[in-house]
Amino acid sequence: MIQETKVSTSFDGKPVFSIIIPTWNNLDYLKKCVYSIRTHSQYTHDIIIHINEGQDGTLEWLRKQDDLSFNYSKDNIGICYSLNLARELMQTDYLLYLNDDMYVAPGWDVPLWEAIDARKGNHLFFYSATQMQPGSFWDDSILDESNFGTSVHNFEEMTFLENYHQRTMEDWNGATWPPNVVHKSVWDAVGGYSTEFSPGLYSDPDFSMKLWQLGVRDFRGFGNSRVYHFESKSTRRHRMNPGSIQFLMKWGLTAATFSKYYLRRGTPYQGALEEPVNTPELWFKKCLCKIKRVYYSLIS
Repeated sequence: MIQETKVSTSFDGKPVFSIIIPTWNNLDYLKKCVYSIRTHSQYTHDIIIHINEGQDGTLEWLRKQDDLSFNYSKDNIGICYSLNLARELMQTDYLLYLNDDMYVAPGWDVPLWEAIDARKGNHLFFYSATQMQPGSFWDDSILDESNFGTSVHNFEEMTFLENYHQRTMEDWNGATWPPNVVHKSVWDAVGGYSTEFSPGLYSDPDFSMKLWQLGVRDFRGFGNSRVYHFESKSTRRHRMNPGSIQFLMKWGLTAATFSKYYLRRGTPYQGALEEPVNTPELWFKKCLCKIKRVYYSLIS
């Protein structure tokens, strides 16, 4: 599966996060993403790329980058396998998953690391930065309608850098989306990303559910840690798995029910989450989930 691997030892100081970036023939976005990490990070990081196919020059470019690690598969194996394979190259204790179509804002890593460092070795957490993206989005954890360009080619970079902090955002519950960070021991305990969700649709809430089952309750999104997201520049090119049905059949809940009633995603952060109260509304939602699950079992 892996045709080539390179592990970098070129660090300017001790790295804090191992930033894993799966990429699939998306070199222009990957270059801008890596540039933003190099330019706008406060700390040194271990940057790891998993290259899927690499038919656009990605492999050749990465061979020339002394400060980047990578492994390479000649076929597109999807996000889940990419993350799990790249994890083997980590040189820090913290795995941070970042999409290749993201651009990190100045100091994005400071709130995340300060909160982790303050935990004094308590690894039961899942933290996330806040995405800003040009289109509308249904979830309050994302600052939508923040249009600084719809692609790397029309990205208004200077305007973004001057204005990204103008929209305020409090810390929020329900960390799920990348960029997200977890301790490697927690990642390993739940087996990383579930490959049955390949190439990757709904693998993010599935990972959060696995953390919930492990006992993690601190799902914190940081309002002052920002990234700009060009929105699914790779997944739109691929036929995706039926992730919502897979999640329901695996866990007995819809991802929407889990996000709203368990993770309370997008609501103001006030510390570790409590178990959800089994209100009549939640009871009704669970009943609907059971009915849907039986229906999909019958038609499969």
